[in-house]
Amino acid sequence: MKRRDIFKGAAVVVALAATPALAQDESYTIGVAIPSATHGFMGGLNYHAQAAIERLEATYPQLDFVLATAGDAGKMVNDIEDMVATRDIDALVVLPFESEPLTAPVQAVKEAGIWVTVVDRGLSVPGIEDLYVSGDNTGFGKVAGEYFASHLNEGDNIVVLRGIPTTLDNERVDAFNAAIEGSGINVLDMQHGNWNRDDAFNVMQDFLSKYDDIDAVWSADDDMSIGVLEAIAQAGREDEMWVVGGAGMKEIIKRIMDGDPQLPVDVTYPPAQIASAIEMTALGLVSQTPVSGRFIIGSQMVTPENAAQFYFPDSPF
Repeated sequence: MKRRDIFKGAAVVVALAATPALAQDESYTIGVAIPSATHGFMGGLNYHAQAAIERLEATYPQLDFVLATAGDAGKMVNDIEDMVATRDIDALVVLPFESEPLTAPVQAVKEAGIWVTVVDRGLSVPGIEDLYVSGDNTGFGKVAGEYFASHLNEGDNIVVLRGIPTTLDNERVDAFNAAIEGSGINVLDMQHGNWNRDDAFNVMQDFLSKYDDIDAVWSADDDMSIGVLEAIAQAGREDEMWVVGGAGMKEIIKRIMDGDPQLPVDVTYPPAQIASAIEMTALGLVSQTPVSGRFIIGSQMVTPENAAQFYFPDSPF
């Protein structure tokens, strides 16, 4: 029996619910569809995806992987359709390029009886996937928002750079807004920087030209923080505001370690979550390991006191 027939109809009722026993000599193909390495976080994510696949292929000869990277939602849809049509995949691990365009195609994969693991950026319709693996997006926004609320005064002004329009971006921003509610902090503006340093540079330039009084910036991503900091430096306004990003880019962590006043803290969101998703999906195929439900990796505050624990100079991110 094909694995997809066994997975079909599996209920996602509780986190890490049990999966059926399987024959150890059955062979399976896992499709992995992720965004291309267009910025630092995705570079790290691609690195960890490839490393996980190499490790699992060496450990489980019965597993075969199809890895496809996409620079836009349309190519990702085509990649997934090709995996189903030509590679007869038994499971799909997908980090949607964007939530809305990928929802119907991934739902079609699920309806074909193929196991679906969604990573990081959720689909716009909940409950399609069998397994969801992500960083703690609500915690990511909450931790940052609480820092702003406790380190700014009533009447202080901030600007916010959001990511790509996705469910996870909504979760982060909603949690951030809830954390600063009642603090008296003024959100002057909020625009999408698309988790891209060039886009963030342009957005921050616009903010700086529009607002003479900015006390702090939530860039919601370390790649965007690089662009934000460059725009601030070019405007000669480094002494006016500090920046909080997130994800744990090594350049940012090093500056926190060194006590840079512009970067007081960071919030973790590990790109290695893709490895967790691929490994959990693989274990569900080759063993009785329970893998259904939701697996959320908590966000932590990085400070000068603990930054060394999060600094990995040999990492690609």
